[in-house]
Amino acid sequence: MTLATPTVDTYRLTHVRVPAAVLEQEVAGADNDGLVDVNLLIRSGVVRRIEMYEPSGVTQLGDVDGGARIVFPQFVDLHTHLDKAHIVPRTLNPDGTFQGALAGCKEDRERNWTHADLIRRMDFAVRSAIAHGTRAMRTHLDVTRPEAPTEEAGWQAFLEIRAHWEHQIELQAVSLSSLVHLDVTRAYERYASFVAEHGGALGMVVRPDIDLPDRLLALFNTAGRLGVDIDLHVDEMLDPEATSLLDIAHVIERSGFAGTVTAGHCCSLSSQHDDLIEKTLDRVAAVGIAVVSLPLCNSYLQDRVGGRTPRARGVTVVQEMAARGINVAFASDNTRDPFYAYGDQDMLEVLREATRIAHLDHPIGRWPAAVTRVAGDIMGRPEFGCIRTGDRADLILFNARTYSELYSRPQSDRVVLSKGRPSTVPLPDYRELD
Repeated sequence: MTLATPTVDTYRLTHVRVPAAVLEQEVAGADNDGLVDVNLLIRSGVVRRIEMYEPSGVTQLGDVDGGARIVFPQFVDLHTHLDKAHIVPRTLNPDGTFQGALAGCKEDRERNWTHADLIRRMDFAVRSAIAHGTRAMRTHLDVTRPEAPTEEAGWQAFLEIRAHWEHQIELQAVSLSSLVHLDVTRAYERYASFVAEHGGALGMVVRPDIDLPDRLLALFNTAGRLGVDIDLHVDEMLDPEATSLLDIAHVIERSGFAGTVTAGHCCSLSSQHDDLIEKTLDRVAAVGIAVVSLPLCNSYLQDRVGGRTPRARGVTVVQEMAARGINVAFASDNTRDPFYAYGDQDMLEVLREATRIAHLDHPIGRWPAAVTRVAGDIMGRPEFGCIRTGDRADLILFNARTYSELYSRPQSDRVVLSKGRPSTVPLPDYRELD
């Protein structure tokens, strides 16, 4: 698909179909799936006006016919692992299990994670995201030495990549460690201050533990003192007895933490009895925890037993969460590493597969906001993932008029607009990683 964008400073992109949920305000006239027909006036790379499309409208000089194609704001990818990306060619997961992934990544980190290696792989992943239309991304970075944060190779590479691509994509980092690191109080305080200094959030892998509430309270108190948000990996398992999400909600109440708390995965909820799910979601909604579901990775890892077809999908109860007003986002998670052997930082693929796996259709409604506007709000950057007057015209024009058309093809011919002009960042060639 080609977009004959004029070279003039001002043009009107006419008759495009936009999810109503990503517009700055509710509009009338949306179809059953929540798509609304509009014109977008773009001047100097900024959306200046959003008009309702009228079939009998007058054609103006400089109009570009959108042909009833679907337009999204650029994506927000709320949960990735750039430091692990693209290590599959050299470090496979022997059995595809979660434990196999942990062991593989640990071995690869100890053997191969030099600054040059991290820069090469991170840059490849970021360019892939930009080419597919991602405007903002949050990545978790492994913490190996909380006592020496400035020596963390992953963080140093991330800061370099962030500075290089700052005009194309907003990159935000989360420190990913085990709650056991909180035993080293002074070391962790030093690390947390380093994260805060660089605009990051504090993250932990949270699993059931007898000391979990006390450890969580220490984490929340640290984050509260530093004024940073918290983003946790929570119960990435199918054990119905794993209730860490409920523990987190109780700790928020105890600590009075006022920042944003994001819980990723929450797979165990999908294995629990309805009564426990209801109780947990009531508390999650009451304290304002946001949830990010990772459908590709969770479907890949969860309920995996050699020679046996999986019985469970591993994706958390997103429909029930959304029904309670809980902010729910979807994200790409791991990319071509032992936790997930595939992926290309393409958030359309994430949304398409989430729709299939979690039955987010008939109608599709507000779910496209889960990879755009809602994710931007959770990230603390509401200017991303929304089409509103006065914001940059960072858009994606798809060669599809309905969601059935959009999700039936990979949309490799999409047009990514950056400041109203087609992006010049191409998809990188895998040979670069040889």
